Amino acid sequence: MSNQPIPLRKALASFDALWSPRIVTRVNDYDVRIAKVEGEHIWHAHDDTDEFFLVLDGELHISLREPDGERTVLLPQGTVFTVPRGTEHKPYAPSGAAILMFEPTGTPTVGDRHDEIPDHVDATTGHTLNS
Repeated sequence: MSNQPIPLRKALASFDALWSPRIVTRVNDYDVRIAKVEGEHIWHAHDDTDEFFLVLDGELHISLREPDGERTVLLPQGTVFTVPRGTEHKPYAPSGAAILMFEPTGTPTVGDRHDEIPDHVDATTGHTLNS
């Protein structure tokens, strides 16, 4: 990891892949990941960890399956949202977005339980940023 400040615009400009997060830094045992997203991810759940989202650009929707039923939260640029551990969720960005996520190192992008993984979703624990 870099010991210098990391401009997020430059970091985002260094890759084009969608739904394929890059690790920009680590905080203790957590990755700080950025990703470009467009279209749909998959329904998935992280059994042992919450998932934090910050929308850097664009707009992100997150559908949630909760005990009281299904709902969707809308996250415009500059908003944050945490999906509680164990909650099935599906992020999607109809017009594209750039997001920052904060989660334990080694957390798979497709969770511990998930639907079939389509080709456009990168099943990874994050890639090193090559800026």
